[in-house]
Amino acid sequence: MQSSRSVELWVGVLVALGLAALFILAMKVSNMGDLFNNQVYSITAKFQNIGTLKVKAPVKMAGVRIGQVTEVNLDPTTYEAVVAMQIDSQYRTIPKDSNASIFTAGVLGEQYVGLKEGAEEEYLVDHDQIMFTQPALVLEQLIGQFLVRLASGSEDKKP
Repeated sequence: MQSSRSVELWVGVLVALGLAALFILAMKVSNMGDLFNNQVYSITAKFQNIGTLKVKAPVKMAGVRIGQVTEVNLDPTTYEAVVAMQIDSQYRTIPKDSNASIFTAGVLGEQYVGLKEGAEEEYLVDHDQIMFTQPALVLEQLIGQFLVRLASGSEDKKP
């Protein structure tokens, strides 16, 4: 009798540990684990076009993830997209004149914000805005421009 109760107790403990491990894994995979990280500072950037950039998209510098997008809004006066980002505090030495661009990870991948360092000796601080931005390249617009140029080029060659 004592043996089966002991086995049941150990099975319960192992199931609880397994569920806790699955929960932690799910939080890490979904980037929800970053919610509990208070060691961040916020910056913003305005873009003419953000493509399909979404909240929780990574912010990278030199290919290294340094933060994430926390908010995407439209500025009602300039009609530009305002992207709010949280940067890990260990990366507090990003120059103020850095450039923010929107890139795509792979051919069909998600979009992310890429930062390119500037040369200024002052660094971005909490609630700063990146002034130099480059909008996302929208594949449909590029194809449309190519087709228009192709069509206009073939009309010039007609006798």
